[in-house]
Amino acid sequence: MSLDGSAGVIINGEHRRVASRTSLAELIAEIGLDPLRVAVERNLEIVPRSTFDTLIVEDGDDYEIVHFVGGG
Repeated sequence: MSLDGSAGVIINGEHRRVASRTSLAELIAEIGLDPLRVAVERNLEIVPRSTFDTLIVEDGDDYEIVHFVGGG
């Protein structure tokens, strides 16, 4: 965590700063995605959707977030 109270994370290969105590659900919403239409990997481990609200983003986390797009 930095002096300003933010955490540094990597999302899909890009560095980003987020407020401390941000939940994964809040992070997903912040980047403009629907949490019901994404799959998330945190530090090389799949994150169960049921934990998105309670999992707190930590400094140094590395996320891969894939969103599903419907169509036909």
